[in-house]
Amino acid sequence: MRKKFTEKQIKILDVAEELIAKKGFDGTSVRDICSKANINVAMISYYFGSKEKMMSYLYQYRVQRTKESFSEFAQTIKEGKPEMQMKEIVNYVISLLFKYSYFHGFVTQEMRSLDNVKDDLLEFYQTCVIRIEEIVKRGIVSGVFHNAPRSEDILTMIIGSALFVIRNKNFYEQYVPTNNEAQYQKESEQKLKNSILLSVFAILDYEQD
Repeated sequence: MRKKFTEKQIKILDVAEELIAKKGFDGTSVRDICSKANINVAMISYYFGSKEKMMSYLYQYRVQRTKESFSEFAQTIKEGKPEMQMKEIVNYVISLLFKYSYFHGFVTQEMRSLDNVKDDLLEFYQTCVIRIEEIVKRGIVSGVFHNAPRSEDILTMIIGSALFVIRNKNFYEQYVPTNNEAQYQKESEQKLKNSILLSVFAILDYEQD
């Protein structure tokens, strides 16, 4: 069942996410969150139980919001050519994963296995697969794609590759030499997008200009 968050919970979660994005999970204290959200420390226990449990709520909240934003985005490109839509989907999903890459540092397998979170993730993945399948079918009918791979395999390639890069910076940074972290994030994201697009269009048998 999709969890509904109250306005107060959303305010706290938005503040927590903003701070964690800047300082990391361990570097963000409950007092930091409460101070910025202008609430009493006891409110964290009241609404979430603990800082660790709040992370589970935050992860679920972010997954729900991501699913909603993806659906809205897919609507804005639905009239475009299949090859354009596929390119935009790949870029959009990878950008989302990089934007919220700080989640991968503290989201444990146990958290991802919680029933509510698992259901929200499943809905998001299925939404992506359905949209990708529609694009592939449209591309086949119009003659721009000559092969129809399984849509779940395309999504697995996109997400799996992005998570590998995010979780293995010590490896990937050898191939993206930069002088600072911000530049590395930007260039590694673009490098991955280019690579995934080449792979996806290759298995679709689409000839790029």
